[in-house]
Amino acid sequence: MIVNELLPALTKDYNISKDPEQRGIGGASSGAIAAFTVAWERPTEFRKVLSIVGSFVNLRGGHAYADIVAKTPKKPLRVYLQDGRNDNRGQRRDGQYDETRDWFAQNVRLMKALTAKGYDINYTWGIGRHGQKQGGAIFPDMMRWLWRDQTVSTDVNDKVERSFRAPAARP
Repeated sequence: MIVNELLPALTKDYNISKDPEQRGIGGASSGAIAAFTVAWERPTEFRKVLSIVGSFVNLRGGHAYADIVAKTPKKPLRVYLQDGRNDNRGQRRDGQYDETRDWFAQNVRLMKALTAKGYDINYTWGIGRHGQKQGGAIFPDMMRWLWRDQTVSTDVNDKVERSFRAPAARP
């Protein structure tokens, strides 16, 4: 839906690059695993992923990503993961611990799998719980890291890069 419906609709009205190196996708919690999934399945469309307190846990099999990364050929992705050590830690009501439902442990597992495979990855582990407080505070730094190699035109006549909407067609 994002690639086949949303992007074409947005491209009609906005100046969106067709270069996947200039496209990123991200989210928080379930939005983070959804964003990772889009980039993982469609690296020809998105190459940068931002994950804030990503739900890479056993909710519909999300905990499998670390193993999937380990056994799949490397993809051209750059990933930034953020989570807190006090995120949902997999403690069941009966006191039993379930590592597959431990948000922090599963984010660390994914980071290790991506690192071992040689991905361009960065991560920040804080002390927080399941929320966007830390992710929001470091958001500018995460964006600078994800797009660190993008050039910016300083040409005053560059109407394409300077426009939010696509430049008007000339008659």
